[in-house]
Amino acid sequence: MADFRIDDLARAAGTTVRHVRGFQERGLLPPPRMKGRVGFYDDAHLARIHLIARLKDRGYTLASIGEMLSAWERGHNLADLLGLERVIHDPWSDEEPARMTLAQVVRRFYPDVPEDVLEGRTPADFPKLQRAEELEFIRWTGEEYEVPSPRLLEVGAGLVEAGIALDAVFEIAGRLRGDVDAIARQFVRLTVEHAGLDARAGDRDVREVGEVIRRLRPIGMQAVQGLLARSLHAEIQAEFARQIESLGLTPPPLDGRERDADTVPDLPV
Repeated sequence: MADFRIDDLARAAGTTVRHVRGFQERGLLPPPRMKGRVGFYDDAHLARIHLIARLKDRGYTLASIGEMLSAWERGHNLADLLGLERVIHDPWSDEEPARMTLAQVVRRFYPDVPEDVLEGRTPADFPKLQRAEELEFIRWTGEEYEVPSPRLLEVGAGLVEAGIALDAVFEIAGRLRGDVDAIARQFVRLTVEHAGLDARAGDRDVREVGEVIRRLRPIGMQAVQGLLARSLHAEIQAEFARQIESLGLTPPPLDGRERDADTVPDLPV
């Protein structure tokens, strides 16, 4: 087994002494074996640094790497941990992000602005778009906008086209965001409770946790979409009835069901 001083270890790992010390301070790297006042590292330290580098290349933060390494040291399989991490961070939608120029975004939210007026403009000329960034509809990169969900952007643009003021669109989006977050928290909390995924269940198999999360995705989406569709149907019918009544007219029966006794066939006696 090779013995490395810290500068030799850094050179062998293709990193710097500062990074090696940083890994050690964060608990990612075990302390060296001391001989007098000199610390010596071995092949296991070198392998650990290579593993950290690979995980960083895959997009993991040092904090998440530290959590995985701690779980690994407690006996969990690292491949299973990486699989669970992938399940947790994989997107829940197959929607692809888009990129749009400032002019394209402005035309969606400010449809009345002439195209020739957009020449040479910057996001600062359209301060209301900052609220769209806060709501994560768009994100300015310095050259163009990233659009995480083109569908959501089109919903907002569609409301503007329907005659709703842009400020009102953002107010609606902000309120709905809070309501949806609450629904998501409640769904996950109840599922965790009833599926036995409480954090105190330390003996639960990591692969089993990943499988439960994988199943939650379509179930959660279907549950929310189904319940929302029913609620929207009922609310739209009720609002339609209120609008008709405000005009002094008699609204049709809900769900199109006839209520007129004259249309009900005689029942057999």
